[in-house]
Amino acid sequence: MRAIRIHELSGPSGLRFDEVPDPVAGDGEVLIDVRAAGVNFPDLLMSYGKYQHKPELPFSPGGEAAGVVSAVGAGVTTLRGGDRVALTTISGSFVEKLAVPESLVVKLPDSVDFQTGAATLLTYLTSAHALLDRGHLRAGETLLVLGAAGGVGAAAIQIGKLLGARVVAAASTEEKLAFCKAQGADAGVCYGGLDAKAMKEAFKSACGSEGADVIYDAVGGPYSEPALRAIAWDGRYLVVGFAAGDIPKIPLNLPLLKNCQIVGVVWGMWAFREPEKNRAHAEQILQWVAEGKLSPRIDAVLPFSRAREALERMERREVKGKLVLVPDERTLM
Repeated sequence: MRAIRIHELSGPSGLRFDEVPDPVAGDGEVLIDVRAAGVNFPDLLMSYGKYQHKPELPFSPGGEAAGVVSAVGAGVTTLRGGDRVALTTISGSFVEKLAVPESLVVKLPDSVDFQTGAATLLTYLTSAHALLDRGHLRAGETLLVLGAAGGVGAAAIQIGKLLGARVVAAASTEEKLAFCKAQGADAGVCYGGLDAKAMKEAFKSACGSEGADVIYDAVGGPYSEPALRAIAWDGRYLVVGFAAGDIPKIPLNLPLLKNCQIVGVVWGMWAFREPEKNRAHAEQILQWVAEGKLSPRIDAVLPFSRAREALERMERREVKGKLVLVPDERTLM
């Protein structure tokens, strides 16, 4: 089979299109013919060796995919050949065939196509875990989303609205804010070019006099402290990631003054520790997609042979929503 693999940790330039042996489904595993694979920020980080998961070179990036079950290993009970499925994995989905544990795979509803299935689970599971399990977001509360035009940000907007929250989207350009409002955001803050003081005031103005009850931060860098200064009493600040590159250093008097919580969100490890809860989230999310309550936004669908371009676009912050890769001969499916 063909696979996109990283041969050197030089960024997107380290990707190659290789011929590799077909995988085989082992005990408890499912073999899947991949029809589409989602592209996410961790894939870019892995190409530089900057992600916490560091596979041995060469390796295939890719944390989610959708396709058709072609074989099952001994002990598999919930899936069979021919099932349409979606899955998440730490890496390895930029391939034509993929063998993964049964626990990582869920069936796709009939009305959800492969490209949508591949663009859904990683971002929506991250945001669902953040907002439901860690942030305990409630109807009527205000949610501030940093980096709201990205994959997890757009998912957070939609899930926040589904839960009944007022959602304030924060992004770097007015064009991205327009995208966020199309995803359901009630208000927006364009923080591009603002200094820390102006950013804090913009967040406070958008969130209202009481501040944001929950802040979803997948960006980090210089944006975190101004956002935290706009949090409400008893608020929950969710640390999701550091797309800006720098890990912020937060003055600890700020959570003391607001009686708020700074809460870490590590969805991947939680999913490993709580597979049944994660699977329940995945099934619920796909059902919401099937019902039209969630609408994953696909920015572009590209063939595997353009995987380098996909990561380069992500690195340039040009993506609104998700990019999806498909095996070349299936680009038009």
